Amino acid sequence: LTGKEALSHFPSLGSPGPAKGHVKQCELLQLSRRQKRLCRREPGLAETLRDAIRLGILECQLQFRSERWNCSLEGRPSLLKRGFKETAFLYAVSAAALTHSLARACSAGRMERCTCDDSPGLENRKAWQWGVCGDNLKYSTKFLKKFLGQKRIGKDLRAKVDIHNTNVGIKAVKNGLKTTCKCHGVSGSCAVRTCWKQLSPFHEIGRLLKLRYDDAVKVFSSSNDAVGHSELAAPQRHGPSARQPALPRPTDLVYVEDSPSFCRPSKYSLGTAGRTCSREGNCDSMCCGRGYNTQSRLVTFSCHCQVQWCCYVECQQCLQEEVVYSCKQ
Repeated sequence: LTGKEALSHFPSLGSPGPAKGHVKQCELLQLSRRQKRLCRREPGLAETLRDAIRLGILECQLQFRSERWNCSLEGRPSLLKRGFKETAFLYAVSAAALTHSLARACSAGRMERCTCDDSPGLENRKAWQWGVCGDNLKYSTKFLKKFLGQKRIGKDLRAKVDIHNTNVGIKAVKNGLKTTCKCHGVSGSCAVRTCWKQLSPFHEIGRLLKLRYDDAVKVFSSSNDAVGHSELAAPQRHGPSARQPALPRPTDLVYVEDSPSFCRPSKYSLGTAGRTCSREGNCDSMCCGRGYNTQSRLVTFSCHCQVQWCCYVECQQCLQEEVVYSCKQ
């Protein structure tokens, strides 16, 4: 989660058990000593961290399923040590998954130190009485910055880049926060209305971060005499001041070095040999000019389904020929 370790599946932790069970879960996680100390103080956090990593991995693999780099777990430790666009996305999606999972865990009652959102201007206590609970993004972002230790801002370029991309992920979750209202009046009228804060589905956040990845900005370190320290800068693309560096936007994913091709096996990925692709879509790109194999196979699927009285659906099993394309070695 901090970039010092791979985002890997945690071992099966089993049932948390009685009191102090969360302490044992914290010890099993790949966290720094300071993070483990915070974890032990927060009952429910260990399970939330595990949910967040699973959420981030699945969304990353979904967004990159058609790319040369498919966000596989192989090569992740080496990838996190570099400054590629892919590294930028990993930091952003990990931070977003943590922010999202923590806020949802609060509203679901799975964390002892937080509960429903208490933003001013919303009748959250009344919302709770009506059986709804706002996602507590305020607590989530505050705790996450403490958990990640962002107050210790790094002086080197990579540290600044990693912190920037982490904040891009957090901002993506904030941008998806919506106010949801429910009417309680007679016959559905809105004479009485209760509103609360609700996060967007994480898939929408993942899709937004993938767009940020596609438009990621390569940066370098530039001295700023006005503030007395260096900051991230990117070349100006257009205009009369194109020779002057520009600051990346807070919503830009940033990177410092060009990515490898991911075509062949390396310490960063397994390559693309054997990967399935779409002949009309991405085979040429994914297979890196090596060509692809074509294979026909029969697949079984449910067909001619009918609803039977009273309460079940009856289907037949049909066979269909399917053509599969896979990248050559």
